[in-house]
Amino acid sequence: MLEELDFRRKADAAIEDLKKSLIAAEDDAEIEVEEQNGVLTVVFEDPPAKFVVTPNSPVRQIWISALATSFKLDWSDAKSDFILQKTGEGLKPLIARLVNEQLGKEAVTL
Repeated sequence: MLEELDFRRKADAAIEDLKKSLIAAEDDAEIEVEEQNGVLTVVFEDPPAKFVVTPNSPVRQIWISALATSFKLDWSDAKSDFILQKTGEGLKPLIARLVNEQLGKEAVTL
């Protein structure tokens, strides 16, 4: 398990990178991206929804709440990314897939 400070650095960098990519996709994907206190929120107007991406320090994971599901990503040294163990997806590819599922079209590539 990562030390807390190392986790925080990696999680903050990953979420900041994700935020920049999502902001760049706002016009194409009809989403609104907000960040407050390290928590990233993606808001959809049609159909209405909200995705929340947050670091969870005690368990050293990034948690995503989206599509009525909780996704828990662990750090992978081999991939230098937070990975959803079930599918092997990294943070940005997973978010892109979830956003596209919510929108019902391939609007985002991160």
